[in-house]
Amino acid sequence: MSRKLFGTDGVRGRANSHPMTAEMALRLGAAAGRYFRRGSENQHRVVIGKDTRLSGYMLENALTAGLTSTGMNVLLLGPVPTPAVGYLTRSMRADVGIMISASHNPAHDNGIKFFGPDGFKLSDEAEAEIESIVAAEIAPAQPQNIGRAKRIDDGRGRYVEYAKTTFPAGKRLDGLKVVVDCANGAAYRAAPDVLWELGAEVIPLGVDPNGFNINDGVGSTHPEACARAVREHGAHVGISLDGDADRVMIIDENGRVADGDQIMALLAGRWADEGRLQGGALVATVMSNLGLERFLQQRGLRLERTAVGDRYVVERMRANGFNLGGEQSGHIVMTDYATTGDGLIASLQFLAAMTDSGRSASELVSQFQPVPQMLKNVRYQAGGDPLAQDSVKAEIARAEARLQSSGRVLIRKSGTEPLIRVMAEAEDEAVLREVVDGIVAAVEKAAA
Repeated sequence: MSRKLFGTDGVRGRANSHPMTAEMALRLGAAAGRYFRRGSENQHRVVIGKDTRLSGYMLENALTAGLTSTGMNVLLLGPVPTPAVGYLTRSMRADVGIMISASHNPAHDNGIKFFGPDGFKLSDEAEAEIESIVAAEIAPAQPQNIGRAKRIDDGRGRYVEYAKTTFPAGKRLDGLKVVVDCANGAAYRAAPDVLWELGAEVIPLGVDPNGFNINDGVGSTHPEACARAVREHGAHVGISLDGDADRVMIIDENGRVADGDQIMALLAGRWADEGRLQGGALVATVMSNLGLERFLQQRGLRLERTAVGDRYVVERMRANGFNLGGEQSGHIVMTDYATTGDGLIASLQFLAAMTDSGRSASELVSQFQPVPQMLKNVRYQAGGDPLAQDSVKAEIARAEARLQSSGRVLIRKSGTEPLIRVMAEAEDEAVLREVVDGIVAAVEKAAA
């Protein structure tokens, strides 16, 4: 069954444009309600969380209308991180969880992500079936079976308490000065609360959402803001989350940024030493640096690569019993603790490493020497396909022949935006620039 609405991370687009309209959100809610509601009894629940975008109000109300029209009872969490929705879906015995967020995208975008009753994101097959229901006539519930909706005032508090349980029992963050950048997004209250309650001196950044400033010059896509604050305040470490807090970048005391690859390397090594790394492997995507793979091999561990998207990382982890995975972009998935990437809990694992070892952040974020890597994005008109042009194919073939075994080229379309991502790795940085720039120029010409 093909999917047109759903991308690699739910349904996403510009607010008030297809498919992010109130009408489509209502149909998606009704379709999800029809998909998950089995039988006629009114015991079915759905939890809905959102980030801080202005359009979240519109989509929340539309989804609620669609869900209740098919007999689902809706529990509204308000602004909470995406992993909180996964956690609370299971904790509250809901049939489905929904997060309204476009993650790291600008405020004018939004998205809708679905979680099954186990707290994990839906499979491709389930999303395709929901799409087929959207396209058909959706049968409403009988009047006596229409669902109810109510606010859950302590949803954030439940997640805060759970997040603290993932930090080593009896340990505290006393003496640590921590900058936490919440991207004016979903974790703007939860993340500072957790760190403060564990004893850290907290310097909050990006905690004044106004509906329009999510990810605007702050957060994991703009870690320079957190790095600047770390240097200005003399902090020991910085934590930079994205808009829905399922990603994180760590900033050391010198203001240097560590991506998801370095964080995963640290955790994989620690967990292997403690006998906690299941299957002796880390799951990451094709985007992760070759240096990470070499680091793991030296430790006698494996790197299992997947397609880009944390959902594919999780699928591989679940299929093979692995408990650690993630993406270079900062999704860190620890299935011992969470069903999806969790930037806050990953940060707590990093802080635990600092407190256990007595080592500085700069020591812990330098797990391996990255192979020089370059990534450039080329925007194209939706509906076009520059990668199908012979000129682009020829340029990619020339690049691959030039690099051979000394590097690699990876070209892919974004699953959430009309972008073509051009990435390459090579030991020789001059060659790397030439290869990437050549492919980018060919793609831009084909996209013109």
